[in-house]
Amino acid sequence: MALGGGPLGAIIGRYPSFAAADDQDPGGGVIRHDRKCRDWPFLLLFAAFWVAMIVNSSFGFNQGNPLRLTFGLDYKGNICGSRHADPDLHELDVRYWMNPNQVYQSGLKSSHINLPDAKAICLMECPLPAEDGLNFVCDYPEGDIRLSVDDWIDRDYDYFEFLTPDMRNSSLQLQGPCYPVIFPSVNVYWSCQFIARASNVSLKHWQQMGGVSIDENMLIDKTIHNAINSKSAVLKRYVADIGKSWPVLLLCGGFLPLVLSVIWLLMIRYFVAGMPWITVVVFNALVISVTMFFYIKAGWIGHDPLTVVIGESDPYVNIGGREINHLHAASVLMTIIMILAFLTSIAIARRILVATSVLKVAAKVIRNDCNTDCCSYDLKLGKVNCDSCCGYSIRYTPHIGIAILFHFLGCYWATQFLIGCSSTIIAGSVASYYWARGEVSHDIPFRTVVSSLRRTMRYSLGSVALGSLIVSIVEWVRFILETLRRRLKFVNSAHDSWFRKTVSSSSQCCLGCIDWTLKSVNRNAYIMIAITGKGFFKASALATGLIMKNVLRIGKVNVIGDVILMLGKLCVSLLSALFAFIMLDKHKYRSGHNKISSPLVPVLVSWALGYVVAKLFFAVVEMSIDTIILSFCQDTEEHQGNAQYAPPLLMETLDEESELQRLTEGP
Repeated sequence: MALGGGPLGAIIGRYPSFAAADDQDPGGGVIRHDRKCRDWPFLLLFAAFWVAMIVNSSFGFNQGNPLRLTFGLDYKGNICGSRHADPDLHELDVRYWMNPNQVYQSGLKSSHINLPDAKAICLMECPLPAEDGLNFVCDYPEGDIRLSVDDWIDRDYDYFEFLTPDMRNSSLQLQGPCYPVIFPSVNVYWSCQFIARASNVSLKHWQQMGGVSIDENMLIDKTIHNAINSKSAVLKRYVADIGKSWPVLLLCGGFLPLVLSVIWLLMIRYFVAGMPWITVVVFNALVISVTMFFYIKAGWIGHDPLTVVIGESDPYVNIGGREINHLHAASVLMTIIMILAFLTSIAIARRILVATSVLKVAAKVIRNDCNTDCCSYDLKLGKVNCDSCCGYSIRYTPHIGIAILFHFLGCYWATQFLIGCSSTIIAGSVASYYWARGEVSHDIPFRTVVSSLRRTMRYSLGSVALGSLIVSIVEWVRFILETLRRRLKFVNSAHDSWFRKTVSSSSQCCLGCIDWTLKSVNRNAYIMIAITGKGFFKASALATGLIMKNVLRIGKVNVIGDVILMLGKLCVSLLSALFAFIMLDKHKYRSGHNKISSPLVPVLVSWALGYVVAKLFFAVVEMSIDTIILSFCQDTEEHQGNAQYAPPLLMETLDEESELQRLTEGP
């Protein structure tokens, strides 16, 4: 019985007279039957959304500075390492807190001083206490200090001997412009972290000079460590890692998966019988290899663990960080994935043959904000100034969060839109091949692909924009509800009853099922859009009707076929991640300004990009399978259960009761 009020075969190939109407495009004459632009208002909405994204992005490009992600701010609000600072800080990229007492007080819970308000300047490297005397680090030379910045650097930032008596007295009160170097420090992500182990020699000289008492509590160490290791600081470093490792992402997240996907598709075209087995073996080998790299960087095996220190440091000083903890967590996760991958491979070994036949057919911002009472010597004013000694920290205005979410939604919509367009084009060309009985060529003709592209661009972009918008909205509703659920759970954790937990878990499960169902419906709707030229909702109804009537037949090959294709995409993405690990292990990314805080994020981004590229390429095979199966189902429906257009191998696979029985009974 035909769907949609008339036999579908009349549109997609039942009558040979239509196919003969266009010898250049087999099956194209019938597929172009009765077409017009569908759902075009949603195409206009998609274009307007992108215009808004471009306008929104312009503000970030004009006002943003990527250096804020990596380097700290000095007490003037300058970014360390910036050429446009006053003075020029191009080579001074390490932030150093000059007053150790301010650092200690900022760590006290009862204190009104915050670490960003403690006086910090930018240096070339972290200073160390003198072995037989007392070193000073002095403020940027200005006012009565007649030194150039270069001379200041050459003197190791020390001009204490040039100070007037008033300046010396102020410095001994820890009010500047010079401050003693009492504690050793180490460069941890471009900030000098104090080690709470004061130099006895330097401290004795300071006391003999009449300097004020200096706190030696361990809090001086923990205060800076907590600031460097805060969640926001780690997040900024992760984002900066992406910028520093762009060549790796370009190669391992773009070019490499492109080549690997082409190779995989070629092998499945000409070596399809062995490809499922090769894919399973390669997948397990790659999972083990990536897991071993995580073990090495986590310090569990080998002698090359991740370190948070930039440059040389005391080997007896061990400094941890969130990045190392994240690597440990990733290593545990990869171990679980490795075990599951091995067990899954064993479980599907006897089912791979079922998918092989179908694969054969398819193959064919900165602010100053504090109320701190403190004093510091101002070289320009020539006296101690207690009115302006607040520090600077980065604050983000509320609209930035909205802008980021706006862009994420737009990018996700654009991704779904591109996937929808490619799916529709592939479905149109494969359907032409199926309903022409493959008589013109053993492969899908190139002219058919071009014709399907032309039809999609002219008639169906609105429908694709609508389908991708629906998926994006549902995905963002899930994200918003999950965020609200986590916040409510955090606030009401003590009063969270089992009923609330059950309702919360059930709602998340339902939304997940709805999201999966919508994506599945979309894929099949794109196939029917390509074949019939109907609008999105009409095409969805046609596809759903066919699936409901042939659910066992479709499920028979889709489950294992999808598993093999998923393993293929994971192989490509895992190999991309493995190459990213190897490239990031070079000296370029382990020292100097290009040192990344952790290889974790670049590797994961390369993995994700590789998966996206592979997904786009493998969509050819996936859409070919789905198109062929839907065409087969319609073919059998119109011909009383006997498909007239299906290739013999497909008939063999989908019509044998013994194959269906073996799949349902299991090993």
